[in-house]
Amino acid sequence: MSSRPSPGARSRRPAGRALALALAAGLPLASALPAPLAAQTVAASGAPPLARPGARPNGAPAATAGDPAPPGPTRLLRMPTVSATHVAFAYAGNIWVVERAGGAARRLTSLAGESSNPKLSPDGRLVAFTADYGGNADVYVVPVEGGQPRRLTWHAAPDAVQGWTPDGRAVVFASTRATAAPSGAPRFWTVPLDGGLETAMPMPRAFQGKISPDGKHVAYRMNNSWDDERRNYKGGQNKPIWIMDLVSHEVVTPPWQGSKELDPVWVGDVVYFLSDRDGVQNVWSYAPRTKQLAQHTRFTDFDVKTLDAHASGVVFEQGGWIHEFDPATGRTRQLSITAAGDFPWMLPQWKDVTGRMTNLALSPTGRRAAVEARGEVFTIPAERGDVRNLTNASGSAEIHPMWSPDGRTVAYFSDRSGEYRLYLAPQDGLGAPREIALPEPSRPYAPAWSPDGRRIAFQDSHLRLWLVDVASGRASVADADPFFSGSRSLVPVWSPDSRYVAYPKRLPSLMRAIFVHDVQTGERRQVTDGLADATQPAWDASGKYLWFMASTNFGMNSGLLDMSAYERENTRGLYLMVLSKAEPSPLLPESDEEAARAGAPPREPGRMMPESPNAPVDSARAAAARMAAGAGAARDTAGRPAMTASRTVRIDFDGLAQRIIAVPDVAVRDYQQLRAGPAGSVFFVEPIPASGTGGGAGAGFGGGTLHKYDLRTRRATPFAQGVVQYVVSMDGRKLLYRTPGAAPALFLVDADRPSAGGAPNAAAAAGGAAGAATGGGAGRLNVQLRAHVDPTAEFRQIFAEGWRNQRNNFYVQNLHGTDWAKVRQLYEPWLPHVMHRADLNYLLDVMGAETAIGHSYVRGGELPETPPSSPGLLGADFSIENGRYRLARIYDAESWNPELRAPLAMPGVNVRRGDYLLAVNGVELRAPDNVYRLLDGTANRQTVLTVNDRPTMDGARQVTVLPIASEQGLRARAWIEANRRRVDSLSGGALAYVYVPNTGQPGYTSFNRYYFAQQDRQGAIIDERFNGGGSAADYIVDVLGRDFDGYFNNPVGDRVPYTSPAAGIWGPKVMIINEMAGSGGDLLPFMFRHRKLGTLVGTRTWGGLVATTDTPPFVDGGSMIAPRFGFIDRAGRFAVENEGVAPDVEVENMPKEVIAGRDPQLERAVAEAMRMLKEKPPERMMKEPRAPEWGKRVLP
Repeated sequence: MSSRPSPGARSRRPAGRALALALAAGLPLASALPAPLAAQTVAASGAPPLARPGARPNGAPAATAGDPAPPGPTRLLRMPTVSATHVAFAYAGNIWVVERAGGAARRLTSLAGESSNPKLSPDGRLVAFTADYGGNADVYVVPVEGGQPRRLTWHAAPDAVQGWTPDGRAVVFASTRATAAPSGAPRFWTVPLDGGLETAMPMPRAFQGKISPDGKHVAYRMNNSWDDERRNYKGGQNKPIWIMDLVSHEVVTPPWQGSKELDPVWVGDVVYFLSDRDGVQNVWSYAPRTKQLAQHTRFTDFDVKTLDAHASGVVFEQGGWIHEFDPATGRTRQLSITAAGDFPWMLPQWKDVTGRMTNLALSPTGRRAAVEARGEVFTIPAERGDVRNLTNASGSAEIHPMWSPDGRTVAYFSDRSGEYRLYLAPQDGLGAPREIALPEPSRPYAPAWSPDGRRIAFQDSHLRLWLVDVASGRASVADADPFFSGSRSLVPVWSPDSRYVAYPKRLPSLMRAIFVHDVQTGERRQVTDGLADATQPAWDASGKYLWFMASTNFGMNSGLLDMSAYERENTRGLYLMVLSKAEPSPLLPESDEEAARAGAPPREPGRMMPESPNAPVDSARAAAARMAAGAGAARDTAGRPAMTASRTVRIDFDGLAQRIIAVPDVAVRDYQQLRAGPAGSVFFVEPIPASGTGGGAGAGFGGGTLHKYDLRTRRATPFAQGVVQYVVSMDGRKLLYRTPGAAPALFLVDADRPSAGGAPNAAAAAGGAAGAATGGGAGRLNVQLRAHVDPTAEFRQIFAEGWRNQRNNFYVQNLHGTDWAKVRQLYEPWLPHVMHRADLNYLLDVMGAETAIGHSYVRGGELPETPPSSPGLLGADFSIENGRYRLARIYDAESWNPELRAPLAMPGVNVRRGDYLLAVNGVELRAPDNVYRLLDGTANRQTVLTVNDRPTMDGARQVTVLPIASEQGLRARAWIEANRRRVDSLSGGALAYVYVPNTGQPGYTSFNRYYFAQQDRQGAIIDERFNGGGSAADYIVDVLGRDFDGYFNNPVGDRVPYTSPAAGIWGPKVMIINEMAGSGGDLLPFMFRHRKLGTLVGTRTWGGLVATTDTPPFVDGGSMIAPRFGFIDRAGRFAVENEGVAPDVEVENMPKEVIAGRDPQLERAVAEAMRMLKEKPPERMMKEPRAPEWGKRVLP
């Protein structure tokens, strides 16, 4: 499960279908300072290795992008619209037009971003469309002959063009602005062609549809969908097409039995729409007058997608082609259209990929670093020389670099063969890499090269631990983790002598234990008992100890998705294991004593016997220091580490559990990334918690504090700040770390330097380049990584990666019965027609939809840049009166909502409802000018408003406000508080109203706030409509279902006893659900019903009860999610996914009632709760019983 993403996170496509997705989710769509001289500056020219076939002499791959599309008609033509003479469509992020018969199309827009949703005007002279010219998805119009597009909307919410009013004077669009729902459910608006204030149509919610030619009806989809591409969907977001009378607001629908119905359009008085009634989306029609339902196409390969119509015909997208259906003859034909043009964003170009740097590695002595960035492997010198790109291949992804122990080779995994294989390349880039095929196709993780250079260990997609013999290339499975809970903690770590691999693995208790695998005997042993969650093993460089982290309060965090783990502290302590019976603890008690003047004193605990009677006694601390000093690795004549046998590691497994020592003076916290340093020392990262009053990211998002623990000092001290990833060289003398953010910095420092007294790199690590300028940047590598990126080749790699991700990671092995190899063959021919990153997302999405699963989202990727956008909003509704804008409503933040800011409701802002807004920043505002045009660019910037209680400048006053970027939080809070007051009124104060927006942290907070603040009520309405999901809300269900065991008396006031437990509402519960409650919002009502807590009222939920995690990113930062877990009910069947949770009492909020100001679902829920309350009132004592008289006796 996952909650609906925060703004900016849920972006399957930037506009078009992405716009629909933004509507579905209710979302709006450093310069480096000079480094000090101590920092090393490295020029990253991408110096090539020995050229491979297809590579240019300078190392950049031969150009393939921008090549002509395959001969014949262009594919991936989308969102067609039709007039009497033309067809317009979207392709490659732009709008095109072609004669009705087909042929060569003309491009009407030249936008690097994305234009979508074209709709030809009734007279065929204009095309309205949605585009992000200004950085926001707004409505534009352009003449069909071409010309400069004209902008009609400026609101911060995304605006998706739907069509025109029948007279052609206004454009109809869907937008999440000013919605009648807490999560930005879209509704229809009109905007005059000549400009002016947008007007809401009467439907409270409307996502997709058209007005009838006579202007009397509208056919529309009421609700948006979280995934329109999803095939064979049967959940609650399937609704019939609603045909509403625009005067009476009555609704009729075609006959319907749960199918998916999309994109209604009109031809005369007949409604055409898309339906998957026969298993594939095809074109159907319904005549409201005759009630006749008909099917017009019978495709069986690809779904019919978008649909539009003119009086003389219907056009639609299917299989990437545009088709036309003639209602008069019943015939369908495919239009032959070519869309040829220049697409500059598809040309091969050099890109700065430093921001995508990850997966660090260090050469054995730290002379060079290796990093992965955008699917390339770079090596970076510590001081002298250039950056080398060892791979130079846009058409493949090279990941997880490793450095050989002798420093001569860099290994990495690459999918250049079509599957990931292991490659060993000369570190100087001169020479072809050696390829080692792996036995089973998968994606590798967490590789580690043994110190003797003979083996490489890694983890695969299925949490199996593999060992590869480097000489022979043979690979075998050493072990596997039997449970996956969202984190890949099975990370192999080699012992110094290369005989053992240590790793954590889950037990049936879901706790983790440390295991050791012996590569000589093949034997593996569990070396911790499982009573603590043990992770992150690290072999001490001396070979004497195995360090690890362990948690004794992991308990509630051992689950997969449980909300009950929220606010359950999970801390870890540092431990070490003394491997040999003959080795004393390095942490024995110490005592400072004067050396004896003559003779040898008795040996004391923690002190070693002198080698001669006259030698000073050596303390354990001094021995540790001597051990560290002598731990340097042997080197060959060239200064490289010699691949000779390391110190032999002796493990006496007998009694090993008794030789585990909790390291003192290291406070238990949530430590991560434990790694060995020089002998007798380890490093680990502590995530930086949120602190102060600034509301910072906290929780590790800004990196963490890197600590170093040293046995010589028996202390852990801060080593560096702002660390998100680090590695230590094999000789233990160098440490490389990376800072967070879009412009990460690399630091290469001495790992064996004294760390007492603080973290000298703190400023630079925390502040990046700015920190370096403050004097804390010693060791910074001022490196720029540049790669020659060929978008066409990269798109092929991303397509293959997305296909493999589904195959490798899908939550059930049969991919729901999909012939996944055949699916690839169906969609791969579309790939040569992809000329925009958004179109690649669309292609991946429709391919992924074949698995018929929820949460299979395609997100992000490197899209062509568009201008930044910061439209401002005032948190108000407007009306036009006397030719001026008047404030019809001002939204405030209600009470106790510090996260909300209401610009016009701040104390001291002299603005009231009914005032006129006369000017913005000195620019006079009059209708029909658009108020949002004047507010464009004002978000979070001081803005001067001129207001008056009269529509004149005479007597006007000026106020300074700070507009906000989104009003959704204010409007949601107003909706919630209005519902709470309505429930209070309808129930006479008997019932609480509790809204649960999601089952993530915000939902947890909202539930706790509203539920316990109203625990004086006799029952509760739990409203989870529009619940965006998150975790499994077991905590909420536990609280709703709790009972009390008795009372404690109250010695004051009216002496009303306390219940025990005191916190709770003990009467009836009713939960309201709807189609926009999903994921965790599906599971919550399922659990509510399963535990028989009350009645469900409303409509069927989404039906998306699978969980997402562990999604590997694409090389350009995008992703294609393969759900990893599915829900199984107690009867042993996969449940809720693709069906949702049906209500006990079905109530649909029909437009007529909602327009009249009613909420039938809420009203019915109150009625049900009041009935239950009357039938079974809570048995709650309100009066203290008679006091006992245990002390009473007859006194003498």
